[in-house]
Amino acid sequence: MLNGRRIAVIMPAYNAARTLEATYAEIPKDIVDTIILGDDFSSDHTVQLSRQLGIETVLHSENRGYGANQKTCYLSALNRGADIVIMLHPDYQYSPKLIRAMASMIAEADFDVVLASRILGIGALAGGMPLYKYISNRLLTLFQNLLCGHKLSEYHTGYRAWSREVLESLPLLANSDDFIFDNQMLAQCIYRGYRVGEISCPTKYFAEASSINFRRSVTYGLGVLKTSLEFRLTRLGVMSAPILRDTPDKRLSSLQQVQAKHV
Repeated sequence: MLNGRRIAVIMPAYNAARTLEATYAEIPKDIVDTIILGDDFSSDHTVQLSRQLGIETVLHSENRGYGANQKTCYLSALNRGADIVIMLHPDYQYSPKLIRAMASMIAEADFDVVLASRILGIGALAGGMPLYKYISNRLLTLFQNLLCGHKLSEYHTGYRAWSREVLESLPLLANSDDFIFDNQMLAQCIYRGYRVGEISCPTKYFAEASSINFRRSVTYGLGVLKTSLEFRLTRLGVMSAPILRDTPDKRLSSLQQVQAKHV
């Protein structure tokens, strides 16, 4: 807890057994009230290890996708009274030690959203980010900043902190269940005028760290372009993108109601 606000760390996982324990060990448990792992039907022993470590573990009965896993994790954190929710990949690519700084940026009421950026500073390539990913990251970010009228160093980090207000207000159920979910969520925040801050984050690329392949990277890149264009056209009044509409029945509370019917 920081400044009277409860903190939850969520870890959307898929076959993360090789790196989960190292990630968990560095989470600052003196300030984190709840740690939740969402398992998207892993085929390794991620679930067993998570339970051995004492992590609250939420399971999908089938592989539903990275975005769907996040929806489940965020809802679980809100149901447990979290005021600040930090998404941390359990692949040990991002440093869990930044949780304290990221939570502080929200707990002190300066920001609604905080991103741990791999691009701020000079650590991305030194940390092993493939050159093609670095270049595509920079180009996509430039394009999105221009179309969204915003200024971020990157839109593609998987290490993010959110206030409860943001998670409860966004129509997250309108977003994809795939990797583009992350980008759509940021577009929704910018569209609604939430305050987005960034912090420099060292990152590590190694064999055990999760990474989407080239084909899925291309699919993601095309999704970013589509999201950016829809944002711009919606702002101009030319269209109304579904992910940007204020649709109460697409909020996480609706997912909770659906789940309750199946209990």
